[in-house]
Amino acid sequence: MASDKIYIFDTTLRDGEQVPGCQLNTIEKIEVAKALEELGVDVIEAGFPISSPGDFNSVVEISKAVTNPTICALTRAVKKDIEVAAEALKFAKRGRIHTGIGTSYYHIVHKLKSNEEEIIQRAIEAVKYARRFVDDVEFYAEDAGRSENKFLARVTEAVIKAGATVVNIPDTTGYCLPTMYGEKIKYLMDHVPNIDKAILSTHCHNDLGMATANSIMGVMNGARQVEVTINGIGERAGNTSLEEVVMTLKSHKDLNLVTGIKTKKIMKTSRLVSSLMNMPVQANKAIVGKNAFAHSSGIHQDGVIKNRENYEIIDPNEVGVNESEIILTARSGRAALKHRLELLGYKPNGDLDDIYNRFLELADQKKQVNDNDLEFLVDMNKKEHRSMKLDYLHISTGTAPETMATVRLNVNGELQSATASGNGPVDASFNAIKEVVKRKLHLEEFLIQAITKGSDDVGKVHVQIRNNGTIFHGFSGSTNILTASVEAYIDAIAKIK
Repeated sequence: MASDKIYIFDTTLRDGEQVPGCQLNTIEKIEVAKALEELGVDVIEAGFPISSPGDFNSVVEISKAVTNPTICALTRAVKKDIEVAAEALKFAKRGRIHTGIGTSYYHIVHKLKSNEEEIIQRAIEAVKYARRFVDDVEFYAEDAGRSENKFLARVTEAVIKAGATVVNIPDTTGYCLPTMYGEKIKYLMDHVPNIDKAILSTHCHNDLGMATANSIMGVMNGARQVEVTINGIGERAGNTSLEEVVMTLKSHKDLNLVTGIKTKKIMKTSRLVSSLMNMPVQANKAIVGKNAFAHSSGIHQDGVIKNRENYEIIDPNEVGVNESEIILTARSGRAALKHRLELLGYKPNGDLDDIYNRFLELADQKKQVNDNDLEFLVDMNKKEHRSMKLDYLHISTGTAPETMATVRLNVNGELQSATASGNGPVDASFNAIKEVVKRKLHLEEFLIQAITKGSDDVGKVHVQIRNNGTIFHGFSGSTNILTASVEAYIDAIAKIK
């Protein structure tokens, strides 16, 4: 069975740009349009020319800059709108005028103060007038999602007869359930006698979170164009997401529906639009969210490491992501930890359990453990076998001018403790340690460095001490900077022979 082509109509620069605060200038719109051309979209809706001089100019300049996609301009069913759109499209290699009018009870009665017969006549006149300027005319039946199917079929038949090449069936308010929208498309396919003379198009909004599902049901029932935006941006809750529709059709090959989208450019295009429009993509957004190919559950991580397809239906490379990401958290298991350590060049064998226990302690303190943290864990695990280790630390502060610190060290298996005062908790702790080791130590350097961002992340401490003219260095890291300071001081002392 031959696959049917689904045409991708991108309206990021028209419907998507209507999001408050996301407006682009002409130069930025051209950059997005060129990216959409590289992505392989079939139609770019470049703007609503009569709405402003800026929109008019953007359609003109995009028409000049882009070669392969059809350039579309939106209008109302008004002659002046159509004339201005035609003028804006004069440089387009392939131009399309997208005109239309409301067809639901709400629009006919409350918005347009009209009736069904007048709506049909206005629709016919708009399409015929648009055909004077271009051969490709798309008609939209605004609020088709809440329009009565019999009337919608009458309008569709009339505008196709008048010369419409595409008929857009928008779920303008995002009201439809997937079955409702699919049945609406099927009704038109079955009850419009000249339906073979035009393409039905979906244009679904996401007010109830079903834009993608409705669009897929639309194409499964006969629509052959899908109107979408990058990242699903758009008014209110947004439009149908290009990446979701494209990857759904690619994943379900049994549908025999294909697009011309170069999917490996999806992530690059997503990031461009997000950056230019200053509209971050939510982390759990399908396909392009930063967590779309990230795994933190130990069971999932183990499954992905063994075989990606255990928990991923899409190869991240297919959308321009290098690889799946194993996120280390308190829910991660030994398999994920071992996998990450090996990627960093470590080969944990018998000491994996020790490192894992330290990892869990750190993961309970942090939301996420990163590569720098792991390097510290490995280093700390190596230090476990040194002759001197911290066993206990207690700091006492109050209104007194000096702080008191009690430390207990494990020195070659023997516990030794001391209490000392100092000018702050670090100084007091170091003084207590000196009481235990009975050595002349001079602190040469004490450096604290945050190795990652956030108040819960690991702080790296570097201590440099001098003993009998020789310099010794100590290092440690912890989410508790005082503990890290003491551990670094002990690390330096342990190196004294």
